Amino acid sequence: MGSRDDIADVVIVGAGASGGAFAWSLAEAGFGVVCLEQGGWVEPRDYASGRADWEIAKLSYMHPDPNVRGLPQDYPVNDDDSPITPLMYNAVGGSTIHWSAHFPRFRPSDFRVKSLDGVADDFPMTYSDLEPYFDANDRINGIAGMTGDPGYPDKSDRQTPPVPLGKLGETIARGFDKLGWHWWPSDSAILTEPYDGRAACNNCGPCELGCYRKAKASSDVTYWPKALAKGAVLKTWSRAKEVTVGAYGLADGVVYYDADGRLQRQRARAVVVACNGVGTPRLLLNSASGRFPSGLANSSGLVGKNLMFHPYSIVMGVFDERMDGYMGPGGCAIMSQEFYETDLSRGFVRGYTFQIARSSGPLNTALGGLGGYGPVPWGAEHHRVMKERFARTIAVAVIGEDLPERHNAVTIDDEMTDDHGIPAPKISYTMSENSARMLAHGSEKATLALEAAGAKEALVNPLLRPAGWHLMGTARMGADPETSVVDESGRAHDVENLYVIDGSILVTGGAVNPTSTIQALALYAADRFKTRARR
Repeated sequence: MGSRDDIADVVIVGAGASGGAFAWSLAEAGFGVVCLEQGGWVEPRDYASGRADWEIAKLSYMHPDPNVRGLPQDYPVNDDDSPITPLMYNAVGGSTIHWSAHFPRFRPSDFRVKSLDGVADDFPMTYSDLEPYFDANDRINGIAGMTGDPGYPDKSDRQTPPVPLGKLGETIARGFDKLGWHWWPSDSAILTEPYDGRAACNNCGPCELGCYRKAKASSDVTYWPKALAKGAVLKTWSRAKEVTVGAYGLADGVVYYDADGRLQRQRARAVVVACNGVGTPRLLLNSASGRFPSGLANSSGLVGKNLMFHPYSIVMGVFDERMDGYMGPGGCAIMSQEFYETDLSRGFVRGYTFQIARSSGPLNTALGGLGGYGPVPWGAEHHRVMKERFARTIAVAVIGEDLPERHNAVTIDDEMTDDHGIPAPKISYTMSENSARMLAHGSEKATLALEAAGAKEALVNPLLRPAGWHLMGTARMGADPETSVVDESGRAHDVENLYVIDGSILVTGGAVNPTSTIQALALYAADRFKTRARR
């Protein structure tokens, strides 16, 4: 093992959405912060979104599934026992490089599902507790949108106007209007006007491959430049092996492999884990010791348990007219939360959001697109079918709330390892009957909306694969050490200077993309960390 570094106030593992936010908050307050990131920096000018072969990149080195991508910074995941594949990206900025930047907040009811509906558990804080942190996070990221959505309490002013709806958005909005259903322009972490030294979106389309203009708010272009300017230290190509614990049961550092494959140790007065809902339980379980034989911070037995994805179904509407949906941010047009809250007459508890996705590029269209309707045929019918499909579709994604179930879990695989010999995670997941009924209901209602908007055909993909973008719940927060892993500030019940701040700590998953809420929670936890440290 290499020589030991000086002791940092805090070592953070993971430089993604939550790690960047937490690092900035502490560095700005004068704390000595070191972050270990197993990937490297990706220059925005090198993102695949600026290349002519971007659709090839999406199927290869920029595929969202690390098992397909297979880059040196990735680790394998055994997902044989799951219909949904965990999707993630390892680099400074993490999966925010790969996301669509659809940026809704959890709704107030999402924090109180036990009180309201008698299922799962309540969060140990409320929407109003997080509201200042939602607002602060919006200011850092720069959010396109408009206030007034009746589904939420009043929000602070958005930093830029909403992403243009385009013909696609206007068309599906008319369908919702005919049915009398809620819809609203999405909050999007994509600038429509210059902001904070970053350029505005040019509507090129493939946002999920990284934004070469820096219009999309990945944390490598938002939080990390600000954190580094305040003195934070970021060590790239540094893969964490385990969190170490000293004689008094306190975390005292992280052992990691450096870029040359040598074992190093970063000592710190506090350790913060921000490796996502799969990587975090992997690290904690791999940090087992004589004092913590079942894994670090795992006296409850809940590290890795209660894994939540967001199961998606997709309904693809085919129109006679061109929708030109390939123009503009792929995941950001409008959303509808008409069926968000519980109505037991529907046959399930909790609800879902309609997220309107724009249509695919030509290659993805030829391969079948989001609708799962099969590839465009070769031969005489090729041009006719391609013309019918390309730029003439609207995808309505049904994003359903996935309630926590203990048997859905991340464990350590018995045989699979990464390139450094660190045991890999194994995913065991079964979609619940409640989720299946929810998606079936959503597909039926999405079909109605598309037909009301003028679609000549609606094609249903009952479960989008791969679809595991949102990795949640595997180190849940709560007040009771027997039923949770960390408290409301992300501090582990078992180790008082160990923190978890990523999507692992979510108690329930809501029915919206979680990044806004994850980052707000990271800022909330950072403030409580600072208060405790000063005291």
